[in-house]
Amino acid sequence: MSALLRSRAFKRGAIQTGFLVLLVGLIIAAAVVGRTNILSQGMATGFGFLEQTTGWTLSFSVIDIGPRSTYTRMLFAGILNTLAVGLLTLVLASLLGLIIALMRVSTNTPMKIVGGTFIELFRNVPVILQVLFWYALLTHTPSPRNAINFGDIAFFSNRGLTLPAPALSAWDVILLAIGAVALAVAFRTLALQFSLRQRFLGCIAAFAGLFFVLILTGRAPDMPLISVPELKGLRFVGGFTLKPEFTALLIGLVLFGASYIGEIIRGGLLSVDRGKLEAGAALGLSHPQINRFIRIPLAFRAMLPALSNQYVWLMKGTTVGIVIGYPDYFAVVSTSINQSGQTLELLALLMIGFVIINYSIGFGMNVLNERLKLKGRN
Repeated sequence: MSALLRSRAFKRGAIQTGFLVLLVGLIIAAAVVGRTNILSQGMATGFGFLEQTTGWTLSFSVIDIGPRSTYTRMLFAGILNTLAVGLLTLVLASLLGLIIALMRVSTNTPMKIVGGTFIELFRNVPVILQVLFWYALLTHTPSPRNAINFGDIAFFSNRGLTLPAPALSAWDVILLAIGAVALAVAFRTLALQFSLRQRFLGCIAAFAGLFFVLILTGRAPDMPLISVPELKGLRFVGGFTLKPEFTALLIGLVLFGASYIGEIIRGGLLSVDRGKLEAGAALGLSHPQINRFIRIPLAFRAMLPALSNQYVWLMKGTTVGIVIGYPDYFAVVSTSINQSGQTLELLALLMIGFVIINYSIGFGMNVLNERLKLKGRN
C-alpha cells in the first residue's frame, strides 16, 4: 500500500483529481452565487425563452428565418452561418496556402518574390482591418441599377454578387451535403479492384445524379430548374446573392489564414528528405509529379499538428464578422442577449457551441494524425 502511495503515477493521478474536483467546485459555487444574485434582482432564469419568437430577423441566413422565428431557430441559423463561412475558409485558405508554399520553395525567383510578398503583407495586417477593408471596397461598388453585368445571368453591385442558383430548398441542400459525405466515405472504401480514378469519377457521377434528382423532385411543377436573377426596381429578384458581409469576411479570413497556413506547409515541405526528391527525379518524375506523389504526402505528416491549431483559430476568427454586421453565431447571441436579457444562458450556449465546433475539428485532425503517423513512433 505504501509503495502505491509513493508511486509517481498515483501522485500524478491524485494531483489531477484534486485539481478537477477544485475546478468543478468553483464552477458550482459560481453558478449558485450567480443564481442567487439573479433571483434577488427579480430576473427570469432558465431556457424557456428559447421557444419565444424573436421579433427580428437576420440579413443573411443559410435557412429561412423571419420575425416569427423562435430563439432556438435563430441560434441554429447563427451556427449554420458560422459553419458556412468557417468551413469555406478552411478549404480555400488551405488551397491558397498550398499554392503560396509551393511558390516559396520554388526555384523560380519571381514566384518566390510573389509568395514572400503575400506572406509578409497579409500576415502582418490584423485580420479585423483586412475584413473592414474588403467590406468598404465591396460596399462602394455600383448600385443595382448600374451593376456590373456578366451576360445577363450574374450581377455585381453594392448588394453583393448575384448568381444563378438551382431550385433547391434548404432541406435539399442538407440532403445534398449528407450525400456528399456518404459518397466521400464510399470513395474511401470502394473495392480495391477499381483504380483511384475510377472510384473518383464514380463518386462524382453519383453526386451529380443525386443533385439532378433533388432538382427534379424537390421543386414545384411550374418552377424553373435554374433561378436566374432579374433586376426589379432597386433590387434583384431570383438567383442567389452573396452578401458583402459574407464575402468580405470570407476574403479577409482566407487571405489571413492562407498566409499562416502557407508558412506551415512550407515548413513541412522543407522537412522532406532531399534524397527522396532526388530519387524521384532519378526515376524520371517531373517536378509537379515529385510534388504530388512524394513531397506533399510526406510533408503532410509533419505539418498536421500545427495545421490543426490554425484550423481551430480560423474557426474562432469568424467572430470578427460582427464588426461588419455578418450574422454569425456570436452576433446572433449578442443580439439575443440585448432582446431577451438572458445573459448567462445565452453566453453558456455560445461557449458550448464553439467548444463543440472546435473540439470536432480537433478530434477529426487528431484521428487523421493517428492514421497517418509512421508506425513505431510515438
